[in-house]
Amino acid sequence: MLATFINIFRIPELRNKLLFTFGMLAIYRIGYYVPMPGVDQAAMSQGQPQRGGLASLIDTFELFTGGNLSQSTIFGLGIMPYISASIIFQILATVVPSLEKLQQEGESGRRKIQEYTRYATVLLCIVNAVVWMRYLATSNFIYPEFMGSWIGLSFNYMVLSLLLLTTGTLFLMWLGEQIDEYGMGNGVSLIIMAGIVARIPNAVIYVLQHIRIGGVSVAGEMDIPKLLFLVAMFVGVVAGAILITQGQRRIPIQQAKQTRGRRVYGGQRHYLPLRVNHGGVMPIIFASSMLIFPGVILGAIRNVWDNGFWRFWEDAFRGGTYIYTVVEIAAIFFFAYFWTTVQFRPKEMANNLRDYGSFIPGLRPGKRTADYLEKVMGRITYVGAGFLALIAIIPTLVATSLQIPFIVSAFLGGTGLLIVVSVTLDMVQRIEANLIMRNYKGFLGDVGPIKGSRT
Repeated sequence: MLATFINIFRIPELRNKLLFTFGMLAIYRIGYYVPMPGVDQAAMSQGQPQRGGLASLIDTFELFTGGNLSQSTIFGLGIMPYISASIIFQILATVVPSLEKLQQEGESGRRKIQEYTRYATVLLCIVNAVVWMRYLATSNFIYPEFMGSWIGLSFNYMVLSLLLLTTGTLFLMWLGEQIDEYGMGNGVSLIIMAGIVARIPNAVIYVLQHIRIGGVSVAGEMDIPKLLFLVAMFVGVVAGAILITQGQRRIPIQQAKQTRGRRVYGGQRHYLPLRVNHGGVMPIIFASSMLIFPGVILGAIRNVWDNGFWRFWEDAFRGGTYIYTVVEIAAIFFFAYFWTTVQFRPKEMANNLRDYGSFIPGLRPGKRTADYLEKVMGRITYVGAGFLALIAIIPTLVATSLQIPFIVSAFLGGTGLLIVVSVTLDMVQRIEANLIMRNYKGFLGDVGPIKGSRT
């Protein structure tokens, strides 16, 4: 392993790409702490909700986007508007014929869709910025000299705020594109991962400050057995996340034989890999985001009609309750199948196999092949969705049963861990490919490159 890291820095091109990537991420982390002008940071830190739907909304938003709304910085909106615009156009490309035609045109069509995505990102930034600045104004987190009649703020300050928040998101989008072109890895994913990994020191410091050796541990403290359990749980969940991320169902494909003169071409046997977790982390992101809003809405209703009915449902949709957990699992299964339906196109895949002269043994090319691929994908999606549901509820169950804060249990599962694992694996595979291409050994030495596990 040490020799592999030394070989990385022996290759000038690979070394420059890695240093450029780390430099871009360092710029992101610096801007992460640059505050918005006119925001009373002291009042904001004291007046923000510590629990409830709005607190969960802010925390989840920061986890998924790399933004910093809790301190209201110039990168407050994070990369979420860009991700939302990309997802919207991915879905529209499956139902709008003109966008579907653009997608099939290759590189030129992809660039046109990317241009539309950027315009949509600006629009979403403005909408999100207006909502956030309105919240700051109504919560008295803005200095009085910047208050006014335009949704509680002066016109000039509102324009400045919208410009800064929109520019911050567009700058993050630009950083991600620069990493894609000149760096190593997927830029947007690396920005999100950097925001998640930056939380690890706080969790480690909390654990070190609350270790209790001997005696009876109380809520929030961790004795040695509890600490060993957390470490073993973390290792096990990471291993499971790697397994499900790399897991594939390989469908055998036979290439048709062609006779030209006295020679026979083709006839080779290949495999079509279908990922077990085809949706990645998107089902958990959609499910977690959707379940935030019932708590926020029910809390607002309870402020108007405070009775036993609304109190019961508001408590039912708090994290860790039975109803919340069941609804979250159901939502993860639903979005796993929804995202697979959007991304996976068995009819197009079957037509491509037929056009290239390949077929699945025992199946006719065309509709029967498409039906078979759809059937297999539905079965393995069920397994992948079950694992995603397990990963999603582990942090909440551990935090509730062991009485430890969510800042520690969050690294035992959930979206954050899956993002870190998937992005790290992608980075390792890219580096390993560059090493093997230049006749160096990979991270596994003589064993060979990292591959997906077969199912």
